[in-house]
Amino acid sequence: MEGDTLHSIGELARRTGLTVKTIRFYSDRGIVTPTDRSPAGYRLYSTDAVARLGLVRTLRELGLDLPTIRRVVDRELSLPEVAAAHAEALAVQIRVLRLRRAVLTAVAERGSTPEETELMHRLAQLSEDERRRLIGDFLDAVFGGLDAAPAFAAAMRSMTPELPDNPEAEQVRAWVELAELSQDPDFRAGVRRLAEDHAAEQAGSGTVGPRRDLAAIVHDQVAPALAAGIDPVAPHAEPIVAVLTAHYAHLLGRPDDTGLRHQLATRLENMNDPRRERYGRLLAVVNGWPAPESLAPEFDWSVRALRARAE
Repeated sequence: MEGDTLHSIGELARRTGLTVKTIRFYSDRGIVTPTDRSPAGYRLYSTDAVARLGLVRTLRELGLDLPTIRRVVDRELSLPEVAAAHAEALAVQIRVLRLRRAVLTAVAERGSTPEETELMHRLAQLSEDERRRLIGDFLDAVFGGLDAAPAFAAAMRSMTPELPDNPEAEQVRAWVELAELSQDPDFRAGVRRLAEDHAAEQAGSGTVGPRRDLAAIVHDQVAPALAAGIDPVAPHAEPIVAVLTAHYAHLLGRPDDTGLRHQLATRLENMNDPRRERYGRLLAVVNGWPAPESLAPEFDWSVRALRARAE
């Protein structure tokens, strides 16, 4: 019967696809032990060794170390338990490799200096708690000390990136750039000014309850004008400017005059900071949100219309 047949190392090599040297190595390590010896002293193996070597080969290809493999084939360890632990370890390795790939891709795309590369690598490797502290510091710098109104709490939530446990390379690259941007002192100061302006508008109007966002008003009024090709300095733009200034005058609780138009133009210029829009786009990538619509054309049109009428 085949079960009683003994095989030489050469026969095992032909049947398993492993080299003689590899089988001898496994035999010396006690993973596949010979059943007997030939009269000439050569090692002989039972047919069970073929199946055993097949399992060993599979586990090695999956990355298990030899001591663990020996305990599995000797049934000292449960294969499902070993597989689960190894799968978890591989998940960690995959995440690390994704982070490295994302950093290297970003370096290649941006032509980063060694110092920038080191910073990107450090930011990519931050733990979840470290990421939260970094963004928390940014949000504290922007909103700290302002009125704790629901609008500010909602704004902080809407500006918080949540990198998933198994991010795509694009999400990692977006997180690194977003983290860098959040540490830019000039960007922080600009967003802080926007938050302070918003707080002043809330205090000035004295209105209770929700109010329409200034950006939404600009979009609703100016988008049709852009689509119609209305020049911001032309007379046809005056009714649109009147709506914008009336809304802003109500927010501040003051009359519509030249000073208010200058102030509103400056406010919209600050809102039109390209870095602010970039932050929003990066945030959408990290969080898996739809890309936000750009309001840069509407802001540009509004500022030109306001400046022309404030002179």
